[in-house]
Amino acid sequence: MRSYSIGRAARLLGVSPDTVRRWADAGRVPTTRDPAGKRLIDGTDLAAFAVSLAADPGEAGEGSEPFTSARNAFPGIITAVKLGDVAAQVEVQAGPHRLVSLLTREAVEELGLTIGMEAVARVKATSVHIDRRDLP
Repeated sequence: MRSYSIGRAARLLGVSPDTVRRWADAGRVPTTRDPAGKRLIDGTDLAAFAVSLAADPGEAGEGSEPFTSARNAFPGIITAVKLGDVAAQVEVQAGPHRLVSLLTREAVEELGLTIGMEAVARVKATSVHIDRRDLP
């Protein structure tokens, strides 16, 4: 499972790294430490926290970075993957925005989409496409 640095988690949540540190210090989002001592957040934990955070729109508070739709791209974290025999449903939490895409099961499997993975939801008319993001 992928883990995220405090800074990367902050960008995905649309808040400052200091805000994520405060949440971690308060025990709201669990962290671990890498061998260098830097804090990391497990992708599954970050996905769950992103959903809970989005449920309370005022939670991010003042100073939150605004989310924009540059070319209709919404970077976020995968919070749910539901596989059927032929079709699949993937949910992405992009800051306060929850996007749901219906696509083929084959596409989900080829992309290796899983909960906690970073992704970009691209919107064109009424279609939402999910791009896998593999960042260092």
